[in-house]
Parts: sequence; C-alpha cells; structure tokens
Amino acid sequence: MKANGCVFKYGDNVDTDVIIPARYLNSSDPAELAKHCMEDIDKDFVSNVKKGDIIVADKNFGCGSSREHAPIAIKAAGVSCVIAETFARIFYRNAINIGLPIIECPEASKKIKAGDQVDIDFNTGVITDQTTGETFQGQAFPPFMQKIISEGGLINYINHKE
Repeated sequence: MKANGCVFKYGDNVDTDVIIPARYLNSSDPAELAKHCMEDIDKDFVSNVKKGDIIVADKNFGCGSSREHAPIAIKAAGVSCVIAETFARIFYRNAINIGLPIIECPEASKKIKAGDQVDIDFNTGVITDQTTGETFQGQAFPPFMQKIISEGGLINYINHKE
C-alpha cells in the first residue's frame, strides 16, 4: 500500500476540536464532516486539499476528546495519511478503526514542510520527500493492521474475514 500527495503542515497538540469543531458533531455523515475539517486551524484546508494529500504534524496529534469524528473527517476530506511525531492514543486507535493510515516519524515531522510532495510506502514505513529528496524511516504497521486499514477499517475487516 502506498500514498503520494502534497503536505499540509501543523504543529503540536492539534486537538480533535480543531480537526472537526464540536458545532458540527450533530452529523455523523463523513461527507458533511469533511466540509468542516480543520476549519478552525486552517480555514483554507477544505478548499485546497485534494484526494491523496497528506497531513504532517508535530507532537500529540489528535489530542482532546475521544470522538471518531476527527479521523473520519480527515479521511473523508481525501487525506491519504497523517504523519506525526506522536499521536494521542485515542486518535491512534480511532484512526486504525476507521481505516485512516497514520505513521509516527519524529524526523519526518520536523523536516517535511508545507507544500512538499511526499511518497509513503506503508509496507516498509519509508517516507520520501520528493521535494527535497530526503527519506525517513517511519514506524510501519504489522501486516494485520495494514490489512485493517486497507479494508477501510475494523468493521470492514471483520465482515470480510467471515
């Protein structure tokens, strides 16, 4: 599994309230949530993000509440992967559960810049910044977790296993 896209860059402690503001939580429709993804931290995100693009952030991405709406909004907006130095544990679990690929890689989170073009190989965890030519070794998921993500989340994975 691979991803390639343009980078949107954010700092430390991007919480679920800026990923999807609470005022939009009256909907669980992914398309509706996507319309408001990141708007409190980056008002132009929704109009600029394209299918396959990548979010890169620093420490503790997805902190805050335990709502699954945050990774659902990111995935529905077209983001193919989130790279961060670290993730809040509940966001990490929710991302896997809904099939949003995430990779922890401190070096990549520090060096990759907004607008860079990045390739990710999920099988190996290798992240290549096509803009600078640098490569970084991210933490690859074990095969069973890659299968959960490739199936589109835990529910789809379980339904296809039976």
